[in-house]
Amino acid sequence: MFSHDRIWSAIDALAERHQLSPSGLARRAGLDPTSFNKSKRHSADGRERWPSTESIAKVLDATGSTIAQFMEFLRPGALSGPLPDAAMPDGAFPPQTGSIPLLGFAQAGAGGFFDDGGFPAGQGWDVVEFPAAPAARAGVYALEIQGDSMMPLYRDGDVLIVEPGAQIRRGDRVVVKTTEGEVMAKVLMRQTARSIELLSLNPEHPNRLFDLGDVEWIARIIWASQ
Repeated sequence: MFSHDRIWSAIDALAERHQLSPSGLARRAGLDPTSFNKSKRHSADGRERWPSTESIAKVLDATGSTIAQFMEFLRPGALSGPLPDAAMPDGAFPPQTGSIPLLGFAQAGAGGFFDDGGFPAGQGWDVVEFPAAPAARAGVYALEIQGDSMMPLYRDGDVLIVEPGAQIRRGDRVVVKTTEGEVMAKVLMRQTARSIELLSLNPEHPNRLFDLGDVEWIARIIWASQ
Protein backbone atom coordinates (compact mmCIF):
# COMPACT_ATOMS: atom_id res chain seq x y z
CA MET A 1 0.00 0.00 0.00
CA PHE A 2 2.75 2.47 0.90
CA SER A 3 4.81 1.86 -2.22
CA HIS A 4 6.94 4.59 -3.74
CA ASP A 5 4.72 4.84 -6.83
CA ARG A 6 1.47 4.99 -4.87
CA ILE A 7 2.68 7.70 -2.51
CA TRP A 8 3.66 9.91 -5.43
CA SER A 9 0.47 9.03 -7.31
CA ALA A 10 -1.54 10.06 -4.24
CA ILE A 11 0.23 13.43 -4.18
CA ASP A 12 -0.52 13.87 -7.89
CA ALA A 13 -4.17 12.99 -7.27
CA LEU A 14 -4.38 15.45 -4.38
CA ALA A 15 -2.98 18.19 -6.61
CA GLU A 16 -5.43 17.32 -9.39
CA ARG A 17 -8.34 17.31 -6.94
CA HIS A 18 -7.53 20.93 -6.12
CA GLN A 19 -6.92 21.87 -9.76
CA LEU A 20 -3.19 22.27 -9.20
CA SER A 21 -0.07 20.93 -10.83
CA PRO A 22 2.40 19.11 -8.54
CA SER A 23 4.56 22.26 -8.54
CA GLY A 24 1.50 24.40 -7.77
CA LEU A 25 0.66 22.14 -4.83
CA ALA A 26 4.22 22.43 -3.51
CA ARG A 27 4.13 26.21 -3.89
CA ARG A 28 0.82 26.49 -2.02
CA ALA A 29 2.28 24.41 0.81
CA GLY A 30 5.25 26.75 1.11
CA LEU A 31 7.70 24.22 -0.34
CA ASP A 32 10.20 24.56 -3.17
CA PRO A 33 8.08 24.50 -6.36
CA THR A 34 10.19 21.65 -7.73
CA SER A 35 9.72 19.44 -4.65
CA PHE A 36 7.11 17.21 -6.29
CA ASN A 37 8.43 17.29 -9.86
CA LYS A 38 8.75 13.86 -11.47
CA SER A 39 12.48 14.48 -11.94
CA LYS A 40 12.87 14.71 -8.16
CA ARG A 41 11.31 11.32 -7.46
CA HIS A 42 14.49 9.40 -8.21
CA SER A 43 18.09 10.33 -7.51
CA ALA A 44 20.71 10.56 -10.24
CA ASP A 45 21.74 6.96 -9.58
CA GLY A 46 18.14 5.74 -9.86
CA ARG A 47 17.37 5.34 -6.17
CA GLU A 48 13.82 6.14 -5.07
CA ARG A 49 13.20 9.43 -3.31
CA TRP A 50 10.22 9.61 -0.97
CA PRO A 51 8.31 12.74 0.12
CA SER A 52 8.88 13.54 3.78
CA THR A 53 6.08 13.28 6.32
CA GLU A 54 6.58 17.02 6.93
CA SER A 55 5.93 17.75 3.25
CA ILE A 56 2.78 15.63 3.27
CA ALA A 57 1.58 17.36 6.43
CA LYS A 58 2.13 20.76 4.80
CA VAL A 59 0.17 19.92 1.65
CA LEU A 60 -2.71 18.52 3.70
CA ASP A 61 -2.80 21.70 5.75
CA ALA A 62 -2.53 23.91 2.65
CA THR A 63 -5.43 22.16 0.91
CA GLY A 64 -7.61 21.68 3.98
CA SER A 65 -7.46 17.91 3.46
CA THR A 66 -7.39 15.21 6.11
CA ILE A 67 -5.06 12.27 6.45
CA ALA A 68 -8.10 10.05 5.90
CA GLN A 69 -8.68 11.66 2.51
CA PHE A 70 -5.04 11.23 1.58
CA MET A 71 -5.18 7.57 2.59
CA GLU A 72 -8.10 7.11 0.22
CA PHE A 73 -5.86 8.16 -2.65
CA LEU A 74 -3.47 5.35 -1.70
CA ARG A 75 -6.09 2.66 -2.28
CA PRO A 76 -5.85 0.86 -5.64
CA GLY A 77 -8.46 2.28 -8.02
CA ALA A 78 -9.10 5.32 -5.83
CA LEU A 79 -7.01 7.89 -7.69
CA SER A 80 -9.84 9.32 -9.74
CA GLY A 81 -13.41 10.39 -9.15
CA PRO A 82 -14.88 11.78 -5.94
CA LEU A 83 -13.87 10.54 -2.55
CA PRO A 84 -16.43 8.26 -0.90
CA ASP A 85 -18.55 9.93 1.75
CA ALA A 86 -16.84 7.90 4.46
CA ALA A 87 -13.60 9.72 3.68
CA MET A 88 -15.07 13.13 4.45
CA PRO A 89 -15.19 14.48 8.02
CA ASP A 90 -18.69 14.61 9.47
CA GLY A 91 -20.53 17.74 8.36
CA ALA A 92 -17.67 18.99 6.17
CA PHE A 93 -17.92 20.28 2.63
CA PRO A 94 -15.91 18.60 -0.14
CA PRO A 95 -13.37 20.72 -2.06
CA GLN A 96 -15.22 23.19 -4.24
CA THR A 97 -14.67 23.65 -7.96
CA GLY A 98 -17.24 26.14 -9.29
CA SER A 99 -19.45 27.03 -6.34
CA ILE A 100 -18.82 27.74 -2.69
CA PRO A 101 -20.94 27.83 0.48
CA LEU A 102 -22.59 31.19 1.24
CA LEU A 103 -23.82 32.49 4.58
CA GLY A 104 -25.15 35.84 5.77
CA PHE A 105 -22.70 37.65 8.04
CA ALA A 106 -25.30 38.04 10.75
CA GLN A 107 -25.94 34.28 10.81
CA ALA A 108 -22.23 33.41 11.08
CA GLY A 109 -22.23 33.97 14.84
CA ALA A 110 -24.86 31.29 15.42
CA GLY A 111 -23.74 27.78 16.31
CA GLY A 112 -23.63 24.87 13.87
CA PHE A 113 -22.22 26.58 10.77
CA PHE A 114 -18.49 25.98 11.39
CA ASP A 115 -16.27 23.25 12.74
CA ASP A 116 -13.62 23.90 15.40
CA GLY A 117 -11.13 25.05 12.78
CA GLY A 118 -13.46 27.64 11.24
CA PHE A 119 -14.28 25.55 8.16
CA PRO A 120 -17.89 25.51 6.89
CA ALA A 121 -19.94 22.60 8.23
CA GLY A 122 -23.50 21.65 9.06
CA GLN A 123 -26.74 22.69 7.41
CA GLY A 124 -28.30 25.99 6.39
CA TRP A 125 -25.67 27.22 3.95
CA ASP A 126 -26.64 28.62 0.56
CA VAL A 127 -24.39 28.30 -2.49
CA VAL A 128 -22.90 30.98 -4.73
CA GLU A 129 -21.10 30.51 -8.03
CA PHE A 130 -17.59 31.85 -8.25
CA PRO A 131 -14.63 31.65 -10.66
CA ALA A 132 -12.50 28.53 -10.43
CA ALA A 133 -9.46 30.26 -8.95
CA PRO A 134 -10.88 31.06 -5.48
CA ALA A 135 -13.33 28.18 -5.57
CA ALA A 136 -10.57 25.62 -6.09
CA ARG A 137 -9.18 26.21 -2.61
CA ALA A 138 -10.58 23.62 -0.23
CA GLY A 139 -12.78 25.04 2.54
CA VAL A 140 -13.21 28.47 0.96
CA TYR A 141 -16.62 30.02 1.64
CA ALA A 142 -18.50 33.30 1.20
CA LEU A 143 -20.00 35.69 3.75
CA GLU A 144 -22.52 38.31 2.67
CA ILE A 145 -22.24 41.68 4.41
CA GLN A 146 -25.43 42.80 6.15
CA GLY A 147 -25.78 46.36 7.39
CA ASP A 148 -23.35 49.29 7.37
CA SER A 149 -21.07 48.45 10.30
CA MET A 150 -18.15 47.83 7.90
CA MET A 151 -18.55 50.98 5.82
CA PRO A 152 -16.83 52.50 3.94
CA LEU A 153 -14.71 49.47 3.01
CA TYR A 154 -17.54 46.94 2.75
CA ARG A 155 -21.15 47.81 1.98
CA ASP A 156 -24.41 46.01 2.61
CA GLY A 157 -24.67 43.16 0.09
CA ASP A 158 -20.94 42.84 -0.60
CA VAL A 159 -19.66 39.27 -0.55
CA LEU A 160 -16.40 38.33 1.15
CA ILE A 161 -14.51 35.19 0.12
CA VAL A 162 -12.87 33.71 3.20
CA GLU A 163 -10.13 31.07 3.38
CA PRO A 164 -9.81 29.33 6.75
CA GLY A 165 -6.44 27.80 7.48
CA ALA A 166 -4.59 30.30 5.27
CA GLN A 167 -1.43 31.89 6.61
CA ILE A 168 -2.22 35.30 8.12
CA ARG A 169 0.14 38.24 8.31
CA ARG A 170 -0.01 41.71 9.79
CA GLY A 171 -2.12 43.98 7.60
CA ASP A 172 -4.33 41.17 6.26
CA ARG A 173 -8.09 41.62 6.28
CA VAL A 174 -9.59 38.85 8.37
CA VAL A 175 -12.83 37.47 9.74
CA VAL A 176 -12.72 36.62 13.43
CA LYS A 177 -15.18 34.68 15.53
CA THR A 178 -14.97 34.93 19.30
CA THR A 179 -15.90 32.23 21.77
CA GLU A 180 -18.97 34.32 22.64
CA GLY A 181 -20.24 34.04 19.06
CA GLU A 182 -19.34 37.52 17.83
CA VAL A 183 -18.19 37.58 14.20
CA MET A 184 -16.37 40.56 12.76
CA ALA A 185 -14.29 41.61 9.74
CA LYS A 186 -11.18 43.56 10.73
CA VAL A 187 -7.56 44.18 9.79
CA LEU A 188 -4.94 42.25 11.73
CA MET A 189 -2.70 44.80 13.43
CA ARG A 190 -0.71 42.58 15.77
CA GLN A 191 -0.72 39.02 17.06
CA THR A 192 1.34 37.61 19.90
CA ALA A 193 1.35 34.29 21.70
CA ARG A 194 -1.30 35.63 24.06
CA SER A 195 -3.37 38.26 22.27
CA ILE A 196 -4.59 39.62 18.98
CA GLU A 197 -5.16 43.28 18.08
CA LEU A 198 -7.61 44.19 15.32
CA LEU A 199 -8.12 47.44 13.42
CA SER A 200 -11.73 48.37 12.71
CA LEU A 201 -12.75 48.87 9.08
CA ASN A 202 -15.27 51.51 10.09
CA PRO A 203 -13.72 54.58 11.81
CA GLU A 204 -16.89 54.93 13.89
CA HIS A 205 -16.21 51.55 15.51
CA PRO A 206 -13.36 50.98 17.99
CA ASN A 207 -10.36 48.75 17.41
CA ARG A 208 -10.49 45.46 19.32
CA LEU A 209 -8.02 43.57 21.50
CA PHE A 210 -8.65 39.95 22.47
CA ASP A 211 -6.87 37.29 24.44
CA LEU A 212 -6.25 34.38 22.07
CA GLY A 213 -8.23 32.18 24.40
CA ASP A 214 -11.28 34.30 23.58
CA VAL A 215 -10.89 33.75 19.81
CA GLU A 216 -12.60 30.67 18.38
CA TRP A 217 -11.07 31.05 14.91
CA ILE A 218 -9.58 33.58 12.52
CA ALA A 219 -9.64 33.34 8.70
CA ARG A 220 -8.18 35.50 5.94
CA ILE A 221 -10.36 37.44 3.48
CA ILE A 222 -8.97 36.69 0.03
CA TRP A 223 -11.51 38.50 -2.19
CA ALA A 224 -14.45 40.88 -1.97
CA SER A 225 -17.19 41.64 -4.52
CA GLN A 226 -16.74 45.41 -4.44
